[in-house]
Amino acid sequence: MRMIFVNLPVKDLPATRRFFGALGFTFNEQFSDDNAACMVVSDNIFVMLLVEARFQDFVNGKVGDPENETQVLTCLSAESREEVDEFKAKALAAGAREWKPNIEFGPMYGCSFQDINGHVWEMMHMAQG
Repeated sequence: MRMIFVNLPVKDLPATRRFFGALGFTFNEQFSDDNAACMVVSDNIFVMLLVEARFQDFVNGKVGDPENETQVLTCLSAESREEVDEFKAKALAAGAREWKPNIEFGPMYGCSFQDINGHVWEMMHMAQG
């Protein structure tokens, strides 16, 4: 089974850990230190939250600023519409900002927000019919 590691630059690692901890995520401390935190999304999906200087070690060119340019949309699946709404409410309470209004498109219902570093996150419920 393949694993996926999404790598995101962050400005303040301790604040970012607190933000995602408030959303219910845990961290694999074996792969975390003062420059990086390995956030566990599922058994095979992880988000490496890297301070900008450490992120720079992995890229050519400059690190983009998500406050000014959308770099990526990270979308997570949800089991229900209620989970979508609860996740967004937790995110906003923890310091996230509204990004776009919730969407309803056929069997899909979802939300989006910007985390405290400006990265866009979505959560989508896809009803099985």
